[in-house]
Amino acid sequence: MNNIDRKMIINAVAHYFPSKVLDNKYFSELNGLSTEDIYSKSGIIERRVATDGENTNTMAIEAVERALPKLPFHITEVDLIIGGTYSPFDTVGTLAHAVQKKYSIENAIVTSVSSACSTFINAVEIAEGYFATGKASKALIVVSEHNSAYNDESNPISGHLWGDGAAAVFISKEKHSETDIEILDIYTRGLAHVGKGPDGVYNRPFNGKIQMPDGRNVFINAGKYMSQCTSDILKKNGYTIDDLKFLVPHQANIRIIESVAFLLEMDSSKVLVNLDKLGNTGCASSAIALSENIDLYQKDDIIVVIVFGGGYSCGAMLLKKL
Repeated sequence: MNNIDRKMIINAVAHYFPSKVLDNKYFSELNGLSTEDIYSKSGIIERRVATDGENTNTMAIEAVERALPKLPFHITEVDLIIGGTYSPFDTVGTLAHAVQKKYSIENAIVTSVSSACSTFINAVEIAEGYFATGKASKALIVVSEHNSAYNDESNPISGHLWGDGAAAVFISKEKHSETDIEILDIYTRGLAHVGKGPDGVYNRPFNGKIQMPDGRNVFINAGKYMSQCTSDILKKNGYTIDDLKFLVPHQANIRIIESVAFLLEMDSSKVLVNLDKLGNTGCASSAIALSENIDLYQKDDIIVVIVFGGGYSCGAMLLKKL
């Protein structure tokens, strides 16, 4: 296995979120929390939600569309499409299939994955496997969430947390431009045996609505395992926290993000946050944050993307700007 070429390069990344904004006052009128309480508990000021006619598939396609001007090869050269969501528009014809159809990508393997908010890094790791076996060499990872379609807005624990959005990441085995980013390592782990596990956060179609009955349990485990993933992947690859230029965490809750920075003894200025204006955009959140800050990354910067998903699961991805 050590002789397998595991090289993976991010060639283009882009994001999309809807134009419709819901501020804290909207939720305050529904759940009885003050706008100040919502902000202090979550770090969220406003969030974007899909408008009429928008859904998980359309937002995924919009993210891909925004990546195309940056893409150094034609999209039809993609031979692997992986979609990710826990808030699907269609559970049969997935968002990955919608993207394939839109761009007539004839020769691609097409599949989907869902591990809650960990999905993005799981999807990249699946692409790593296809690359290693020689079954693919150019991948498109698309993650998209339509949380507002599944949200119980009046729930005082979690109704005000969710936002909608999508991101698209093109990955190949070759460097194509000076803006490329190398994926040095990927780590994921299932944590269903920890804490509340599958009962921590859930979205059960026949019962309806996303639920998070024990936010404290999510907070404890998300902070613990995202910080642990960061330390482990840096150490494995010969880096320290001091070498880390930027940390891109899953955007679940500002208190979780602050907990991770505290546990890592990391300067908060290195932690990239979009939660205040977008809310929790689920599995798309870390990919959106990575995309939003693309112009910040300089040559040789070391970047770690970390995730934690309901279920539970965690993951980390180590990046280097080329």
